[in-house]
Amino acid sequence: MKPNTKFATPVLVVLSLLVFAFNPVQENKNTAPPDPLPSWNAGTSKKAIIDFVTKTTSKDSKDFIPVADRIACFDNDGTLWSEQPMYFQLAFAIDQVKAMAPQHPEWKTTQPFQALLEDDIHTALAGGEKAIGQILMTTHAGMTTDVFEKTVKDWMKTATHPKTKKHYNEMIYQPMVELLKYLRLNGYKTFIVSGGGVDFMRPWVEQAYGIPPDQVVGSSGKVKYESANGKPVLIKLPEINFIDDKEGKPVGIHQYIGKRPVFTAGNSDGDYAMLEWTSTAGGYPRFGMIVHHTDAEREWAYDRASHIGKLEKGLDDAPKYNWLVVDMKNDWKKIYAFDKMK
Repeated sequence: MKPNTKFATPVLVVLSLLVFAFNPVQENKNTAPPDPLPSWNAGTSKKAIIDFVTKTTSKDSKDFIPVADRIACFDNDGTLWSEQPMYFQLAFAIDQVKAMAPQHPEWKTTQPFQALLEDDIHTALAGGEKAIGQILMTTHAGMTTDVFEKTVKDWMKTATHPKTKKHYNEMIYQPMVELLKYLRLNGYKTFIVSGGGVDFMRPWVEQAYGIPPDQVVGSSGKVKYESANGKPVLIKLPEINFIDDKEGKPVGIHQYIGKRPVFTAGNSDGDYAMLEWTSTAGGYPRFGMIVHHTDAEREWAYDRASHIGKLEKGLDDAPKYNWLVVDMKNDWKKIYAFDKMK
């Protein structure tokens, strides 16, 4: 007698469903969540960051911070990207001097421009802040804001660093990019608060860090509105508007952000006032972080005696304010995205 196959398939389906119901697939409860900071080595620095974010974003925590008050401010030069052997904005300005030189024959006999055209950087910068200011004002003014933005973007596409031969916007710290993303995923709003020029940073920071232009506070020159051939434009003037460095950083945060941050990161004594202002606020838990350049092989090693990014007072007072000092050599598996994992 042949088996009745008419009902065989439905019966098998029912049996399969019953088997599944009584023997459901077991989830692996031991599977670890993805590492939010994969370029950071396990240790006290990574743990301190994760612990702070966890306790300030857990609603049942006594240290919970409402989303509206989760403000995090980061310095740029030396904190989010490299700054040696000179600030990258200065490298941009020097390249602009060379590009503009045909229209300025007088520069062949006028310092500091003569030295720059002769590739004598040491002589050009011997005049200190006055010489640097003259270089920046000359190359950053006398044009519309749109023209300046395009000039910065074009330079980023072509200019390369003298040591790494990488484009400057490739010399971004991968561990810090991860930290910015981790904070944002947990409701933090991330800002750049830098001594660098705001108009220099805004054209490229969103692609590099995920920080939009309106969340960048920086030094600025004065700008004038006028009409050119019936078209309204903003003209950059050779006059200083605001210096967002040292004691100017808390002022910039107050004026442009309007809230005191609960998380602040820097790398030099130029960030000291911002770190101190954050840490002494009271109320919510506060987190101060210093990126310490300790890796001469993969980046640079410098602090107290450096001509750029000097870090002395910050190192001395870090224990007093409980600031986390990140050891670049030991805390970071890789520095740049193009590095191999350490």
